[in-house]
Amino acid sequence: MTNKVTLADLKVNFEIPIAERTSELSPSEVDAYQSQIKQLLKDNDATLVAHYYCDPLVQAMAEASGGFIGDSLEMARYGRDVDASTVVVAGVRFMGETAKILSPDKRVLMPTLEATCSLDLGCPEDEFSKFCDEHPDRTVVVYANTSAAVKARADWVVTSSIALDVVDHLDRQGEKILWAPDQHLGAYIQKQTGADMLLWNGSCIVHEEFRAKGLADMKAMYPEAAVLVHPESPEAVVALADVVGSTTQLINASETMDNPQFIVATDRGIFYKMQQRSPHKSFIEAPTAGQGAHCRSCAHCPWMAMNDLQRIKAELERPANEIHVADDLINRARVPLNRMLDFADQLKRA
Repeated sequence: MTNKVTLADLKVNFEIPIAERTSELSPSEVDAYQSQIKQLLKDNDATLVAHYYCDPLVQAMAEASGGFIGDSLEMARYGRDVDASTVVVAGVRFMGETAKILSPDKRVLMPTLEATCSLDLGCPEDEFSKFCDEHPDRTVVVYANTSAAVKARADWVVTSSIALDVVDHLDRQGEKILWAPDQHLGAYIQKQTGADMLLWNGSCIVHEEFRAKGLADMKAMYPEAAVLVHPESPEAVVALADVVGSTTQLINASETMDNPQFIVATDRGIFYKMQQRSPHKSFIEAPTAGQGAHCRSCAHCPWMAMNDLQRIKAELERPANEIHVADDLINRARVPLNRMLDFADQLKRA
């Protein structure tokens, strides 16, 4: 097969501003926070939505309060369909923006607006629009890990659970793809579909740090373990996987496969749901950044780590982190988002 993937020369550099985490809680303090947050959610006609990468205490809080835990596609659907007038999004900022875009009449709060994403930061709207203008013959497909402004510039928005299906669909129609922002996910999709893809030069600081050499060594140490890899990881890491997939797909694989152990190359927040589904199995973090190196994420997103019970309670008591998206951006970004959701519904019915 002819290689039809091109990586853009542009690489956006950015700082990683990490907010300090709040103090650890004792079991009795956790119980108190859970009770208080449940009441505050009720008082605010609010529901709590948490991503699989959040701290286990936050995920447990979402479950205990009748809220929701999921990947970004599932969170988008839930935020759109839930009856509550206020949605508290425990995740990163683009998830809050997506909830607001799909539900503009609802109030969307976050524990902190500082929780962002390296993929979002690495794909600024002005540079991306210029990139799109230079390639008007290509269909613009952007990953959900982008700002509302970047989504508004796209023809399609996708999550990792549906990206391969969408690109395969577009390729069958003869369309050439401009993909952003994750180069590793884009390269994986191109390899699977053979589509003609021009890739933005972005990456996730968590997944980019997984190392093939360390993973191969770990596989030798745990010969009965299956390797689960998120496709935002480098190609050499993906090549060692038994299963490649989105967070939901990896969780499902860990439950249905017979292996007693799993080496997992994605954010370790996912272990909460994996262990809940399969308490008799063991889960091991894939190695990051090579032997003796200093990692920036160490298998956990530093921005996801900003979501905690203390900040959730504080936000419900005195809302200060409401998501606002301009009406024009909402109207434009909703089109590619709804295109993804409609396509996902079609896949379910097929």
